[in-house]
Amino acid sequence: MDARAIIAAVRRHQTPSVEQLSWFADGLANGAVSDAQAGAFAMAVVLNGLSDEGRVALTQGMRDSGDVLQWDLPGPVLDKHSTGGVGDCVSLILAPVLAACGTYVPMVSGRGLGHTGGTLDKLEAIPGLSINVSEAQLRQITSDVGCAIVSATGKIAPADRRLYAIRDVTATVESVDLITASILSKKLAAGLESLVLDVKCGSGAFMKTPQDALELAQALVHTAKGAGCKTAALITDMNEPLAPALGNAVEVAVCMEVLAGNTIAAPRLYDLTVALCAKLLVMQGEDPVDAADRVTVAISSGKAMEHFARMITALGGPPDMAHDWHTHLPKAPIVGDVTAPATGRITAIDGEALGLAVVGLGGGRNVETDQINPAVGLTEMIGLGDSVTRGDPLCVVHAADEDAAVAAAMAVQAAVTIGDGATSTGPLILQEVT
Repeated sequence: MDARAIIAAVRRHQTPSVEQLSWFADGLANGAVSDAQAGAFAMAVVLNGLSDEGRVALTQGMRDSGDVLQWDLPGPVLDKHSTGGVGDCVSLILAPVLAACGTYVPMVSGRGLGHTGGTLDKLEAIPGLSINVSEAQLRQITSDVGCAIVSATGKIAPADRRLYAIRDVTATVESVDLITASILSKKLAAGLESLVLDVKCGSGAFMKTPQDALELAQALVHTAKGAGCKTAALITDMNEPLAPALGNAVEVAVCMEVLAGNTIAAPRLYDLTVALCAKLLVMQGEDPVDAADRVTVAISSGKAMEHFARMITALGGPPDMAHDWHTHLPKAPIVGDVTAPATGRITAIDGEALGLAVVGLGGGRNVETDQINPAVGLTEMIGLGDSVTRGDPLCVVHAADEDAAVAAAMAVQAAVTIGDGATSTGPLILQEVT
C-alpha cells in the first residue's frame, strides 16, 4: 500500500481497490498519510471522482477508522445532516424536538466549511459549553436528555476529522464523493437506525443546481442504505438564507426564539425543521399528519426548549439558558444597518457571498488555525421578493470594528440584487429522494 500510487490512480481516472481506500482512510487516522498527500488525494477526487464502489469503500473505510457505536435505548436512534448553507441552524432545534418526541439523537456535528457555518461553532458561542466529550459522556447525555450535539471524539471517524480540516483550506469542498464520505462516515459510526439528509440547492449551497443536488442526494441515500441505515433526503432551497441571521451567536439567538414559541421569527427555519423531524418519525412508521402534529406540539408546549436547556447544561453551559439567553450570548461592539443602494424589489441573493462576508467579519475561518469571533454576523436579513426604498436596511451588521463593518456592508450590498417587477420564490422543499 502506498499513498502515492493511490493518488496517481485517482489522477488517471482509475478507482483504487477497496483495500487501498481502506488503507488510505486508516492512514489519515494514524498519520501514515501526510497532509500533502491528503490534499493531493482530495484534489484528485474533486477533479476526477470515484466510482460508486469507490465512494462506498472510502465511506466505510473512514467510518471504520475508529469506533462504531451501538445503542440499547428505549426508543429509536435518529439523526439529520445538512450539506451546508447560510443561516442554517436547523440542528439546534431539531435535536431537542426529536428528544421531546421520545427518540434519541446522538448528533456528531462539524465545524464551518468554506462559506457555510458549522453547528459546533454556533454551540460554542454559548459560554462555558464544551462540545468535546468522551464516548461515555456522549452515551450518558444522550440517554439522560435524549439528545447530544457534540464533536466527533478522537475515536469516531478520525479519518474524516483530518480530511475535513484539509478540505476546508484547499478548495476541495465541492465533491460528491468527498462530501458523501465525510457526512456518512461520522453518521454511520454513531450507530443510527434512521437518517434524514437536508441537501441544499442554490446560491448559498455547495450544490448550485437542482441536478447537482439530486446527484448528491442520490449518492448519499444509496451509500447509507448500502451500509444498512434507513435513509431519505430532502432537497431544499438555499437561494436565500434559511434564517434571517448569519453568524454564530446570532443564529443561536434565532433558534432560542423559535424554541420559545416565536416561530414567526424565522418561518423558513421553522417549516423546514418541522418537515425534517416529521420525516424521521414517518420513517419509524408514524402517520405523516400525526408526526407533524407531534413536532409542532413539542415546540409549542416548551418541551423541546426544556430538552435543549438540559443538553446545554450537560455540556457545561449556563443552567438558565432557556430563560436568559440574551444575557449569555456574546455581543459585537459595532452594530449598524446595511442600507439599500437603490429602490426596487429583491430579485436575487448571493448566499455564498453573504457567507463569505460573515467569514470576513471573523465568523468563520480562512485557515485552520483562525479563531472564530462568535459575536459577529448579520441579522434581520432581507428576503427574496421584499421591496425596499433606497436607504432602507438590507440587514444589520455585527462587527468587531468599524473597518470590518464597512467591508461587510459593501459585500452585502454587492450580494443583493435589486430590480423591478414581481419576484416569485420557489418552494422550500424541492424534492424528496428515498
